[in-house]
Amino acid sequence: MPSFPFHFFCPPVQRLVSRMNANISMVTEFILVGFSHLADFQGLLFSLFLTIYLLTVVGNLLIMMLVSADAALQSPMYFFLRILSALEIGYTSVTIPLLLHHLLTGRRHIPRSGCALQMFFFLFFGATECCLLAAMAYDRYAAICKPLRYPLLLSRRVCLQLAGSAWACGAMVGLGHTSFIFSLPFCGPNAIPHFFCEIQPVLQLVCGDTSLNELQIILAAALIILCPFGLILGSYGHILATIFQIQSVAGRSKAFSTCSSHLIVVSLFYGTAIFIYIRPKASYDPATDPLLSLFYAVVTPILNPIIYSLRNADVKTALKRTIQKMGPAEM
Repeated sequence: MPSFPFHFFCPPVQRLVSRMNANISMVTEFILVGFSHLADFQGLLFSLFLTIYLLTVVGNLLIMMLVSADAALQSPMYFFLRILSALEIGYTSVTIPLLLHHLLTGRRHIPRSGCALQMFFFLFFGATECCLLAAMAYDRYAAICKPLRYPLLLSRRVCLQLAGSAWACGAMVGLGHTSFIFSLPFCGPNAIPHFFCEIQPVLQLVCGDTSLNELQIILAAALIILCPFGLILGSYGHILATIFQIQSVAGRSKAFSTCSSHLIVVSLFYGTAIFIYIRPKASYDPATDPLLSLFYAVVTPILNPIIYSLRNADVKTALKRTIQKMGPAEM
């Protein structure tokens, strides 16, 4: 008896499979809802975010220039601070310029490839900062708890290795999460209740049961966030124990002042990141979560140069020297 292809007897099944395949790849672009519900305040929001972005870029560029030019700011602490400032510029440049474009034009579409690219770079810079903050905590630990071995523990080679590891870790996290999420089927709707392509709201649009994918994402996020955070807590536990053993009040005050700026940045960054990423997507709230993301994606980067410049005597001194050099020459 001759054999025939299955679809010869069942053309409706063949057509159904074709429609399913077409639906899976149907979404070619997304709509970033953002702050569209605040229609009467688009101009005000544009001015606000433009000002924040310019101040963030200028402030962090100033930190980078000071650290690069001033001979008194060449310790490992300021080497990491310069990288942190570069990360903050990249961090905000991934999200705010596109947000400004949406506020100015009212066009909120982003192609699927553009959404994936934005997610990659945001995760890349964010994960790199997680690791870099841990490296900065290790630097403070070595400086305060192991002062005699500090030049060896934080040599130029070690600093480069720590920075390179942070960048490599960020690249792996960004590539892994982005490729994993965008390999899942998106068959509509395509409206993202956020102002950029954040993991949780994008995951809301995936078709079918995503509980396993969600668990994998949470575990990966917990690994990249909680492991550096644990190292930071451990470092500062040793630092505090060492500080309390210092007899002089002036010595304790100086030790605390060198750590306070970093602790403030760590608290701001990790506090919101842990809440945003280490939880199931069912708890995502489109009304409040974009505001939280706004805090760590937009507000924190502008606070870092302010924190490090106002609470760091060396940076303030270097800034004064730079201003004096830029002033008119004495006759």
